Amino acid sequence: MQAIIIAIVMKEKKHKESANNNFIFGKKNYKFMLIGLGIIALGFILMSGGGSDDPNVFNPEIFNWRRIRLAPTLVLIGFGVQVYAILLDPNKNQNSKS
Repeated sequence: MQAIIIAIVMKEKKHKESANNNFIFGKKNYKFMLIGLGIIALGFILMSGGGSDDPNVFNPEIFNWRRIRLAPTLVLIGFGVQVYAILLDPNKNQNSKS
């Protein structure tokens, strides 16, 4: 009886150790996620501004190329990098060696 309890405890201990060492994403995934977040943040920063202090005065600066074309493109590219980072297999090199 005592041997069965010891075997169960050892099995649970091994399971907990293996569960702690398995991450969903690897280091490469997190690097691409941070790059994607930086690109998205840059896009939103470039999109900001262009308003007018006086509500009765129209400021055409809101329709310039940076806010209409560049910033949304950067945000979409950033989201694309995020999708790539999520779908990237961190164990690709390890699987091909085995």
